[in-house]
Amino acid sequence: MDAPTNPWQGAFTAFKATDAAKMGAKARDAAFDRFIAHGLPTKRNEYWKYTPVRDVTPDVKVSANNAADAFAGVDSYRLVFVDGAIDLARSDRDALAAVADVAGADGAPWMDGVFNELQAKPVEGAQKQVERPFADLNLAMFSDGLAVRIPAGTALPKPIHLRYEGTAAAHLRLEMLVEKGASATILESGSGALTTGAEIVIEDGASLNHLRAQTEVADKQFTALYARIGADAQFKTFTLAADGALIRNETHLTMAGENGNGHIAAGVMGRGDALIDNTVYISHEAAHCESRQVIKNVMDDRSKAVFQGKIYVKKDAQKTDGYQISQSVLLSEGAEFNAKPELEIYADDVMCSHGSTTGALDDTALFYLRSRGVPLKEAEAMLVAAFVDEAILEIADEDLQDIVRKSVDAWMSARAAA
Repeated sequence: MDAPTNPWQGAFTAFKATDAAKMGAKARDAAFDRFIAHGLPTKRNEYWKYTPVRDVTPDVKVSANNAADAFAGVDSYRLVFVDGAIDLARSDRDALAAVADVAGADGAPWMDGVFNELQAKPVEGAQKQVERPFADLNLAMFSDGLAVRIPAGTALPKPIHLRYEGTAAAHLRLEMLVEKGASATILESGSGALTTGAEIVIEDGASLNHLRAQTEVADKQFTALYARIGADAQFKTFTLAADGALIRNETHLTMAGENGNGHIAAGVMGRGDALIDNTVYISHEAAHCESRQVIKNVMDDRSKAVFQGKIYVKKDAQKTDGYQISQSVLLSEGAEFNAKPELEIYADDVMCSHGSTTGALDDTALFYLRSRGVPLKEAEAMLVAAFVDEAILEIADEDLQDIVRKSVDAWMSARAAA
């Protein structure tokens, strides 16, 4: 009797038969081979022991909860992807192409220094052997996405908003080059993607702000973002995640040029049986760079948050300033937070620190608010808002900060009404 065929193999074969994205052709087979070799991660995999993966098959469906699109009212270049393909009638692709270079399925010459360069780069330090199966799956089977170059010195007048809709297990990708002195903002929202992948190169003196809302994800979503940050360049990313059955966000930053800045922040809110995992790896390869990781978790019911953060400092990366903090407020006895902070340092003139705390809301603060007539649920909402705000302040744009605060308030209001 023949051995049963891996369902992913059949799905990949069928996908390649209709694949038109030539820019990924050389990378797809190698990425899929890695995915098959790794298999779906289990608790035996060191960086997945807190986040078991079950029931992920090629025909799995994704769904949305009843939360609104956090960025619906933001004036932006909106690109809408439905079931893994762009909806041109609802997208501002032509408007974006008027101010930036947008590549099609055949790619473009400038992508030679971006596409698969970061994901394929060996990871330094103790994390070298960590398997990244969902990043490989995304690279092997992405069906659509955005490839964009922001020309040198160009400041995009408004954000690019990648909007994911539909129920198919879509794999979508962002390839981005921000040239010297340019600046841009990327927004992501929606539940209509099983995996997303991003490879971003930020050249000297450029800046990129990235903001992701995972407040609509009811089922599963896996993301992998790789960014290389040049000299005097800046990258800030913030993710707001709430209530997904299984959300895993992996962020890999390479501080490649002197005086670069890389900031990663997240606000996590969980109810029911939600499981939300933020895994971060920052490699300092140049001197005088700064990195920050600020993760705030608010967990209720039986929900679980996971944070794994690594700062790796090479021998020549002197004067590194690396800061990492992960904190959780548990609103019920059944909630859980698992943290694994790591430092691996080979330079001798650095300032690096990490810390992690877990606890309930402050009883004294609650008593103070209650004694002044504030109802319990409202008092809890005020304290949660203040707690999460340290992460929200990492967002560069104050208007976007306010949008995220409204989402946090809406989550607390829904909790109070439940």
